[in-house]
Amino acid sequence: MKKQLPKFPHSYWQDTTLPEFPKLNDSIKVDVAIAGGGITGITAAYLLAKQNMKVALIDSDKILNGTTGHTTAKISAQHGLIYDEFINHFGLEKTKLYYNAQLEAKQFIEETIQELNIKCGFQKEDAYIYTNSNEYVAKLEKEMKAYEKLQIESDLTDEMPLDLPMKSVLRMKNQAQFHPLQYLKRLVEEAIANGAAFYENTVALDVEHNKDPAIISNDGHRIYSKYVISATHFPFYDMTNSSYFARMYPERAYVVAGQTEKEFPGGIYLSAEDPVRSIRATPKQGKSLWLIGGENHRTGEGESTIKHYEALQSFAKKHFDIDDIQFRWSAQDLTTLDKIPYIGKITKAQDTVFVATGYRKWGMTNGTIAAKMLTDMIFQKKTPYEEVFTPARFNADPSVKQFLKTGADTAKQMVKGKLELPKRKIEDLDHDDATITRINGQRTGVYKDENGTIYAVDTTCRHMGCEVSWNSGDRTWDCPCHGSRYSYDGEVIEGPAKKPLKIRDLNM
Repeated sequence: MKKQLPKFPHSYWQDTTLPEFPKLNDSIKVDVAIAGGGITGITAAYLLAKQNMKVALIDSDKILNGTTGHTTAKISAQHGLIYDEFINHFGLEKTKLYYNAQLEAKQFIEETIQELNIKCGFQKEDAYIYTNSNEYVAKLEKEMKAYEKLQIESDLTDEMPLDLPMKSVLRMKNQAQFHPLQYLKRLVEEAIANGAAFYENTVALDVEHNKDPAIISNDGHRIYSKYVISATHFPFYDMTNSSYFARMYPERAYVVAGQTEKEFPGGIYLSAEDPVRSIRATPKQGKSLWLIGGENHRTGEGESTIKHYEALQSFAKKHFDIDDIQFRWSAQDLTTLDKIPYIGKITKAQDTVFVATGYRKWGMTNGTIAAKMLTDMIFQKKTPYEEVFTPARFNADPSVKQFLKTGADTAKQMVKGKLELPKRKIEDLDHDDATITRINGQRTGVYKDENGTIYAVDTTCRHMGCEVSWNSGDRTWDCPCHGSRYSYDGEVIEGPAKKPLKIRDLNM
């Protein structure tokens, strides 16, 4: 009999004890204000404070409670089958720069771990993309040719250490993995030792421009600064006609983690075809904790999200005899129209406000290089990657097609949500269950918790008016248009929305 999944989602990484920080309760003045306590913001705070810059970092929740705390933590330049595509779209030179940026990020992480003697389970591993599909055998061959052009240390074979059905495998040698929160916890400590200040439960709402920029918090306090870095996953500041919400699309992915009597053979793995399967392991109490990820889908769309966890659980049991799933979690990632992150000045005209976003599930290296790049820009040092990652770009191929598709999907979701009929009545809800219904003619999301308490919210997203849907796997209300996410009682978990869902009164 298959064992039950853990009742509540919880990332293994978040068992790490992290320092706690106060809420910002006054206006302050610093050299650099950073919004976002993930790998980009924390690495930037560490680098800037190390160079005697006065830094303040704020996070809307607890630091490292967002995407960075829900990663699979691969330190790899093998980001799926992208290099052949990039060479065709952007040319060999820019593709080489993208690859070099990933190598520089990996090298920085490794050197920082050695310099600070961080105990974070860092291991060098080969990375593998495997396929059991005849169609993808040819795609791996094309990707191998791209690797050869880029002089990537690699090979294409029909063998890999992990026992899975496969016809071909592309190996990128000398990649790595680690425990991300143990690593970043130390960077936080070092940043604080060098004078950086951290604030939690402080939402960045806007940037105010006078002589210098200032972040405005949700309580009306200002962080006056010379420079602002938006590292909030989705940019909190988008009043520059940059239209980030239309230039990126959100996707969710899932992870289950468990142990088995089988020895993990080493390596980090990714399937080429759908459904995507990501596989790696991390040490836990003298054994290997296997991390099985995948089941990607656009936020707010598709089947009941708990079914994605169940699919990963079945895969883990079938192939690796993992019966006891100890953890399950999910993450949301943003993909830009051309698949390369936006890192740099938010516009060409605004050279004191910087943004880093759109990592496409590869935040360990992209988030690290973003911090390095933005630090260099603040010190007016030249970075070879500025043109590749600039947020001001709009590459016509393949961006136009993807831009039109993203816009059409958004319009479809807006119309669909408005017309959607109620699913079930409130009185039919089980405990820990939710439905969308109409109350006094108004579309309402209703959740009944384990104690029978009812929470009712207006399902209209506070960003641009799309209708949210229930995410049963994580107990959240998710917007399919631009990826805003809310807790079951309507509080913002993830932007671009900045205001909570309106509360519905069931007694009206």
